[in-house]
Amino acid sequence: MTRLSARILTLLLSALVLSACGIYSFSGTSIQNDVNTINIDYFEYKAQKVNPSLSNDLTEALRTRFRRMTRLEQVEQDGDMEITGEITGYNVAPAAVTANEVAARNRLTVTVKVNFMNRKYPEDDFNDKSFSAYSEYDSSNALDAVESTLCAEIIDKIIEDIFNATVAQW
Repeated sequence: MTRLSARILTLLLSALVLSACGIYSFSGTSIQNDVNTINIDYFEYKAQKVNPSLSNDLTEALRTRFRRMTRLEQVEQDGDMEITGEITGYNVAPAAVTANEVAARNRLTVTVKVNFMNRKYPEDDFNDKSFSAYSEYDSSNALDAVESTLCAEIIDKIIEDIFNATVAQW
């Protein structure tokens, strides 16, 4: 066997051992073997500016991420892990201003407050952790015209951050 073949075999065996003992998975999660269920509550909408579909879209996107990227079974209550949260901010502000002091670009920012409880490993818990993401758009467009696209981008960013903070522990 060549040195290169030996190194490749060693790397593959190491990856298999790490994956098998529950320390690391190829999806980037670090969920202990005795943690089997998760409850993801509906995210309440508490921001002043109203977006009627954002709570549902965010909640469903988070549930889908956990379904696709983990082995955890989703339950209605009393899961080994529990995620609760609320949308606390939904704001539009100028992001770039022209020489005439007119907004050339606007920024939509969404802020979410999250609580995470791991009933088997409480040292991983956190409360009221804020996650925020934004997306910019040309001010010649009305918010209504681009809102659904912007929200989809923002939700993806926030879901990634929540997922990493809870089960990837980055």
